[in-house]
Amino acid sequence: MTSRRSGLGALVAVCALVVSCSSGLQAPVAGLGPELADKVTIDGVYGHLGKFQEIADANDGNRADGSPGYQASVDYVAQLLRDKGFDVQTPEFQRLSGSEGGKPSLTVAGRQFRVDQASLLLTTPPGGLKAITLRPRRPAGCTAADYGDVSVAKAIAVVDDAGCSIVTKQRVAVAEGAVGMLVVSQASPSRPVGAAPTLFSPGYYHDLTVPVGVIDPAADAALRRTESPVTLVLDNRPVMTTSRNVVAQTRTGDARNVVMVGAHLDSVRSGPGINDNGSGVATVLETAVQLGGEPQTANAVRFTFWGAEEVSMDGSKTYLRSLSKEQLDDIALYLNFDMVGSPNPGYFTDDGDQSTQTGPVAPVPDGSAGIERTLAARLNTAGVRPADMPLTRTTDYGPFLAAGIPVGGLTTGSSQLKTEVQARLWGGQAGVAFDPNYHTPRDDIDNVDRGALAIMASSAAFAIGTYAQSIDGVNGVPARDERDRSAP
Repeated sequence: MTSRRSGLGALVAVCALVVSCSSGLQAPVAGLGPELADKVTIDGVYGHLGKFQEIADANDGNRADGSPGYQASVDYVAQLLRDKGFDVQTPEFQRLSGSEGGKPSLTVAGRQFRVDQASLLLTTPPGGLKAITLRPRRPAGCTAADYGDVSVAKAIAVVDDAGCSIVTKQRVAVAEGAVGMLVVSQASPSRPVGAAPTLFSPGYYHDLTVPVGVIDPAADAALRRTESPVTLVLDNRPVMTTSRNVVAQTRTGDARNVVMVGAHLDSVRSGPGINDNGSGVATVLETAVQLGGEPQTANAVRFTFWGAEEVSMDGSKTYLRSLSKEQLDDIALYLNFDMVGSPNPGYFTDDGDQSTQTGPVAPVPDGSAGIERTLAARLNTAGVRPADMPLTRTTDYGPFLAAGIPVGGLTTGSSQLKTEVQARLWGGQAGVAFDPNYHTPRDDIDNVDRGALAIMASSAAFAIGTYAQSIDGVNGVPARDERDRSAP
């Protein structure tokens, strides 16, 4: 799980104060859901966790994307699914892993200033980009209205770091005619501390189309003292890493109504990642094993295991971008499982009905609320009272949200602190993180809560089986002819 999700503690606490934000619970339906839930046992799930621990132990203590430990994890998952009769692919994708070779700079009136290269996949022309600098009327530069009657045609736009993402700022500046952009901030892509939470979203650099740099207030002050052209040099070259996803689909079921299930397969470099996210992978993998490659289901089921979630979400994002509109419309829904065995666990459903949102509510694809109800009802049946985890755009379901695909999932929490109310509700220690070992070497097989994992794994299997059987009903999702997806 990417570290940005750890900032959700306040919203989670608000949710817990009302005991449960999940509402409108429906009774579980009979059929494949309960049957599959019974088959996915904690011993079966733990068998996969043991394998991931062995892989990490043999590969410098981690399974990070781009490492031998990650490649071994891919091979283990892919081979097991092939053995169970699935149609398995391991598509490669490229992700940015660094930059090298240049000396980015901004020259103003003969004096050089430091600039951080935000457009990591782009460089300036030989000798740099020479242009005047101009500013919108309102410094954020998030909308055309911020520019008003100011023309930045053929200029470098200078904006501040407030209000919206760097991608939005650049898109607006380019639409206004700018040939480049500078963002004034004490933060930078390499030093994001202090930046607005939305300024540098994961993989933002894929969406920048002109040279973009980040400067500090000293450089900004120099710009304000001149009306002459400046020279922006952004000459670091990108270093790319090749990675793989695992995609396995049943050979039976309606391929125009695909129930898609996913978990990120990579760990951070600082640890083996057994809860984050071996637990989610093991849950999804054991469900696939028990379902088999040719089940008697109404809908096809596609199990996906993502690379690079801890780095950039490029695995899930690149995969969705590789699909045609027809293929995107074939996806009925997406279920995501990330950290479902935390040692001080909570029991959270992803907030498909947006009941935890305290500010403006971003649109959520129709059907997400029904998925939440399905999962919450199962947790209640299992004897735990669920609460909502606010949706974010910084984990692997984010690109599905952006594409207009209904999403849902489960988590037991990460670095957020458990509140007193949550401790009374679920047990465990108040004032301690749901996973105190988050992103550390201690995230190993000895620090996974078997009881929580058993509940979450069977609940995940229940939802997968339920939707494999039918996407209709009160907790269903839009039918095939009602979908209008677009690549994220």
